[in-house]
Amino acid sequence: MSPGEPFATAAMLTAFGALLASSVVLSRASARFGVPVALLFLFVGVAAGTEGLGHIAFDDYHFAFRVGTAALVLILFDGGLNTPVGAARAVLAPSIVLATLGVLATTGLVSAAAHALGIAWTKALLLGAIVSSTDAAAVFSVLKATGTRLRQRVGHTLELESGFNDPMAVILTTSLTAALIGGGHLAALPLAGEIALQLAVGAAVGFAAGIAAHWAILRIRLPAAGLYPAFTLAICCLSFGVATLLRGSGFLAVYLTGMTLGARTLPHAVGIRRVHDALGWLSQVLMFLLLGLLVYPSRLLLVAGTGLALAIFLAIVARPLVTVLLLAPFRYEWRESAYVGWVGLRGAVPIVLATIPVMARLPGARELFDMVFFIVVAGAVVPGATVPWVTRVLGVRSDAPPPPKTSIEVDVRSHLGDELRSYFVSPQLAVSGAHIRDVPFPTGAAVSMIERGGALIAPSGSTRIEPGDYVYVIAPEESRPEVELLFGSAEEH
Repeated sequence: MSPGEPFATAAMLTAFGALLASSVVLSRASARFGVPVALLFLFVGVAAGTEGLGHIAFDDYHFAFRVGTAALVLILFDGGLNTPVGAARAVLAPSIVLATLGVLATTGLVSAAAHALGIAWTKALLLGAIVSSTDAAAVFSVLKATGTRLRQRVGHTLELESGFNDPMAVILTTSLTAALIGGGHLAALPLAGEIALQLAVGAAVGFAAGIAAHWAILRIRLPAAGLYPAFTLAICCLSFGVATLLRGSGFLAVYLTGMTLGARTLPHAVGIRRVHDALGWLSQVLMFLLLGLLVYPSRLLLVAGTGLALAIFLAIVARPLVTVLLLAPFRYEWRESAYVGWVGLRGAVPIVLATIPVMARLPGARELFDMVFFIVVAGAVVPGATVPWVTRVLGVRSDAPPPPKTSIEVDVRSHLGDELRSYFVSPQLAVSGAHIRDVPFPTGAAVSMIERGGALIAPSGSTRIEPGDYVYVIAPEESRPEVELLFGSAEEH
């Protein structure tokens, strides 16, 4: 046994448990202060770092990059798994435009602003590329904490854009870093070819992995339900790894793999989604804690002026201008375009990407890392704190009814069979005020329960369906269109 064991391991686990518990408990403050919950995890890491209260010495950028990459893979897969593909098709084109041309345009504008502040062009371009991508998790954590619901088109645009724009930021950052190492020469045509290749390979691997995984998961008979999430986790890692080894975008591949799987019926789907949701949250906590440990607050003061100026320029000028111009051809209302531009918050991706120049030992890379950290935090706090207010002022709140107060999930072993879905009863529906026995349900369909005012009701034939109820209907999958003729579209939760 190593000297000091098991006490050294116990001390490490104690420190990790204390940091993790503190981060989770402090997440409740997100609703009060209106900032992304992930930033609170970041601040806990900073407070525990070398210059904080914890005095934990950590300066391993390589380890932080690997953990950050693994965390982003899990987060993107979970995001893809829960993306409503049917509704997202309507915003696919504008989301892709924002994720490609939008990233390039944002990079150019931020680079120009950075150069105007005295940063050399090569480093200014690298800085612009690093901070060019957005993070839907940062936006939706604020929306969820404050109970704000967005119009579907606005919400899906933010969600899809953030899933697709990470690969562009990664490609630009790695290419620019390699160019700086090689003497600072970067030709536009080879870069365009590299971007096209990585996106094409990533998309192909992502779709292929998703389809192959779905085919396999329907045919294997695992001895325990808990092994199905383990299988999808393996697919997630394989998708990223294979795409990257083939010179493709692993981040795009893993996101599309999640979308492809999530759009199909899966056995034990509830358990699979629950596990990946937990892994996504755990990944966010670990990633932000680790990145926070890399930060030295005293060094942030040296770049505070430049960082704050660029954060304001990015939030108020670059991002809104690019968004409004690129969404104009898709006939978005100006309020919708302005909202998407304003709440395009930054998250962990820029901070993870900022470790790449440090690992490459570029001169001034640590100052660049500090500046990126400052831009991300300042850019998330200012727009983030105004998200509920801006949502109300610009009128992009959803008119849909609030979600049910109860959470009901049903897991099935077979990929075929009945579905349990919830339907909100509006006063305009023909079934509103009717007794259950008088509703012409299709064969095999029935009301399993009703939520009324947060309480569950076991229905009978004489139970009256009231406006404002959430009616849970179990029915064969092929009967869903007939059920929706009675109750409208099912609620998505």
